[in-house]
Amino acid sequence: MRLTKRDIDASAYTGTNNARCVLWDDEVPGFGCRLFPSGKRSFILSYRAAGRSRLLTIGSYGALTLGQARKAARSELAKVETEGADPVAVRERERQGETMRDLCAAYMERHGNAKKSGSEDQRRIDRDILPKWASLKARAITRPDVAALHRKIGKRAPYEANRVLALLSKMFELARRWGFVPEGQANPARDIDRFTEAKRDRWVTPDELPRLAQAINEEPNESARAALWLYLLTGARKSELLKAQWADVDWTREELRLPDTKAGRVHYIPLSPPAVALLRDLRRADDNPFILPGKLAGAHLVNISKPWGRVRTAAGVDDVRLHDLRRTVGSWLAQSGNSLHLIGRVLNHSNQSTTAVYARFGEDSVRAALDQHGARIMGAAGLTPTAEVTQLPTRVRSAAK
Repeated sequence: MRLTKRDIDASAYTGTNNARCVLWDDEVPGFGCRLFPSGKRSFILSYRAAGRSRLLTIGSYGALTLGQARKAARSELAKVETEGADPVAVRERERQGETMRDLCAAYMERHGNAKKSGSEDQRRIDRDILPKWASLKARAITRPDVAALHRKIGKRAPYEANRVLALLSKMFELARRWGFVPEGQANPARDIDRFTEAKRDRWVTPDELPRLAQAINEEPNESARAALWLYLLTGARKSELLKAQWADVDWTREELRLPDTKAGRVHYIPLSPPAVALLRDLRRADDNPFILPGKLAGAHLVNISKPWGRVRTAAGVDDVRLHDLRRTVGSWLAQSGNSLHLIGRVLNHSNQSTTAVYARFGEDSVRAALDQHGARIMGAAGLTPTAEVTQLPTRVRSAAK
């Protein structure tokens, strides 16, 4: 029979033990109204997809009229018969996944963990994204949502807000490829004005270096003390130097090999005489392969921020960041007349236009530049990494003059 509103209103649940009780409609195959012991009534559609029997709940009686439910049932049935769709499977996917928590997890698994900066992405996800949006569907996030989050973070840390915005932009681009959002949905992190970032040009000046050298030599943490000197002498990146092992030191060539770099290639750093003297003076632990050991057995130094905070405060250079030591190397090399391309080689910059010219400079040029830089650093400081210049071996003492 053709189901009517009167039929539904006059009917009551007649099943036993919660068995399914349905008033079927003859007009639309598989369409009906399910009756529950509680008195609740819901419109349903029974169909087969890929050989499996499926039961789709269209909506509650009352919230939908019979006519609206019948129209919806025809639409869903047409998808099944003409497109081979499975509406129940689609609804299950929407219910079980594709939240921002799911997207963030997929992003880290498929993309973020393979990046050098993956830990930074995870930190931003845990601190800024998940607390706000974890349970929301990825497709529900709008540009105003992202803009509001960007502004909120920007009130305390504008540069960090820009990094979060860039992370979200990449995440939503991948979400489109992975099916978390519809193919044609606009990226909600695009077309949002970023906070202005002033390029930082701070480095240690020759006038500041003696105070900094004294503060470094008075730092009680031996690993941190050596790390800070090596940053000044080599220009290595923070994490790359901390992960360096004794096996990476070639004493014959006086060279440090960094196998895991931001640029994605092995980087060889010629060691100037002061750097060699420093490394030879360091104590080596039998059970630790790292040049700069940490507190945990077999681990490298991790927390250098606290020692650096003590050092820069003692030296009166509170505005100098740890990365500024790397910038100091580049600045001092430039002031000594070295070309920007050679400086790029020393610092292992990843810029492609600079990389194309690296082949013009051999290791001898890089070594000469770092030797000159090491001598200049020692001369300006009036100190060595561990003691007065006069206490260094003859070769190092002559280089420091």
